[in-house]
Amino acid sequence: MERSGMYNIAIEETYHDGQIIFKEGSSGDWVYIIISGSVEISKTVGGEKYIIEILKEGEVFGELGFIGGIKRTATARAQGVTTLGIIDREFLDKEFNKLSAQFRTILVSITYRFKKMLERACEYTSRTEARIPKALTLSFKDRDAFIRAYTGNISAGGLFIKTENPLGPGRQFQLKLQLPGVEKAIQVKCEVVWSRKRESSTPEKPSGMGVKFSEIAEKDYKLIKRYLESPNV
Repeated sequence: MERSGMYNIAIEETYHDGQIIFKEGSSGDWVYIIISGSVEISKTVGGEKYIIEILKEGEVFGELGFIGGIKRTATARAQGVTTLGIIDREFLDKEFNKLSAQFRTILVSITYRFKKMLERACEYTSRTEARIPKALTLSFKDRDAFIRAYTGNISAGGLFIKTENPLGPGRQFQLKLQLPGVEKAIQVKCEVVWSRKRESSTPEKPSGMGVKFSEIAEKDYKLIKRYLESPNV
């Protein structure tokens, strides 16, 4: 509630559990702040819903439509009874126009970069390469600590890492992957495309993150391909 006092709120709206606030692809540039409750932000790719984030009290969303003038990049849905404040548009326009033209251009560029990141996530998730369910040991670094985990499935272009502490979309990291019969672990540079936190997980869809291989040595790529094509997999 304290953070909501930082903004000029024109009107308050209350949504019941599961009610859609706005849909992906719809028009609209209202900016919202969560006064109470929480909001699920998700995208639908290939008929399957992927949860991007669960926003809590005091957090703002819908700002991409305002800054970039683009259609909604995701769907916002209330979790539980949720009250939102719609930030006064005249106030936002006035504050935005106070910025220098150069800084406004930078903000718009950031908005479009984020939109492209989501589009890359769609391309990755709708991949044509087959994923093979397999539990392989791996490790990656999260800030100062190395985390041991395992894959849920793998393809030649990326994999799903089961972990209680997934990194956020866009994060890049070095991954060490141990293949059966290969003495030395493969090192691959990866980028997180989407993540699912513990509070959004189910037994069928555990917490973790989908990553793509952004940089991989040719010999290591061939090792993964050979492993996937092996009839003993």
